[in-house]
Amino acid sequence: MEELLQDFIYYLTVEKGLSQNTLDCYKRDISSYLKFLKEKNREVKNADRQVIAEYLQYMRSKGHADSTVSRNMASLRSFYQFLMEDNILSDNPTFQVESPRIEKKLPRVLSTDEVDRLLAQPSSNGIIGVRDKAMLELLYASGIRVSELVSLEVTDFNPEVGFLRCRGKGKKERIVPIGSVAVDRVQEYLYRCRGKLAREETEKALFVNQHGKRLTRQGFWKILKKYARKARIAGEITPHTLRHSFATHLLENGADLRSVQEMLGHSDISTTQVYTQITRRKIREIYDKTHPRA
Repeated sequence: MEELLQDFIYYLTVEKGLSQNTLDCYKRDISSYLKFLKEKNREVKNADRQVIAEYLQYMRSKGHADSTVSRNMASLRSFYQFLMEDNILSDNPTFQVESPRIEKKLPRVLSTDEVDRLLAQPSSNGIIGVRDKAMLELLYASGIRVSELVSLEVTDFNPEVGFLRCRGKGKKERIVPIGSVAVDRVQEYLYRCRGKLAREETEKALFVNQHGKRLTRQGFWKILKKYARKARIAGEITPHTLRHSFATHLLENGADLRSVQEMLGHSDISTTQVYTQITRRKIREIYDKTHPRA
């Protein structure tokens, strides 16, 4: 069974090009399932729908949330689909086994006023402040993920045409437009500050820390939280909050869903459609507050 898992992970790596974090999730989920089968003296090849249902119930009995159970079920579906495509099995036991229904929570979105307050926090007087302002402006202007932000290299920034080249999930490359304000802030950082931070000419990272090395996701998260506190923004804010705000504000101002999907790097438009729910909710709130007969 361990060999089947290794083959599956190799398939996801080579054929699907999934990120390491995603691969780790699959490996953890399937390893847990294989351990369950071993304790039940069952084999992958002879597991049926009843066994799958028992495993889901076993996970619930261990106190796992429905979201975790649902994710494990999705991993099992992919695993058994791989076994069928590889002619190891002729039947997929996960068929007709329902996953727990998960109520989708709408992502947190900042108002334009909150975004303005946040972006105004970094000081333009010091090296670090100029760098931080450039990062925050770029993240909101492009909607890229924090992992994509810290992976940027100097050559990925094209101020002449106002575009950014980034590598998303599965190392898929895409070109994202950025506004003039973000372009100006990044150029200011490059001209005034980066050379003082990046001590080695061989360092290719666009954004570097105080030690001259590539900034990490955790490092940026701490920076964002600091400025969120200074801006007096209530509630939890993460780097993804700016990504959600970017998408929602575009749709609120008339952008079409396909364009937003392209900019966000979503492979499936259904992922992008969650933002239409946010805009509809806001429209409803405005209507209820302003219409005399609401």
